[in-house]
Amino acid sequence: MVENSMSLLVVTSIGENTPIGIVLRLQHPRWFAQHTAYTVSKFAMAMLTFGLAAEWKAEGVAFNCLWPKTVIRTAALALVPGIDPLRCRKPEIVADAAHVILNRDAGAFTGRFCIDEDVLREAGVTDFTGYAVDPRQKLLADLFLE
Repeated sequence: MVENSMSLLVVTSIGENTPIGIVLRLQHPRWFAQHTAYTVSKFAMAMLTFGLAAEWKAEGVAFNCLWPKTVIRTAALALVPGIDPLRCRKPEIVADAAHVILNRDAGAFTGRFCIDEDVLREAGVTDFTGYAVDPRQKLLADLFLE
């Protein structure tokens, strides 16, 4: 497994002529005028993911994106004023959704732009209360996803 700041590459097997791997990009899909540089970088990553999915599909390497549906309580929240951490979800929801994606057939599941909750619903999860920092609070929609 190879990691960098925004990507995770998992090579599940390498045969003589059949490398199989999955690349999952973590980013947000919504664009705000007041965040131009950030927006362009996220758009570029999304387009790169889409292009690489097409380019590497025949080799069995999948490229997908994953976004959170709600704000996730991370250390980065300290940089965003006005976010109540009690109205967020725990990072485990993104990890669980990534696990589902990384265990899918790389040849069949590639070039997708996924939302954590949608991925888990498709996998059969129906109760998301355990992911909430405080289940009594109304969750905040992700800052770049509505």
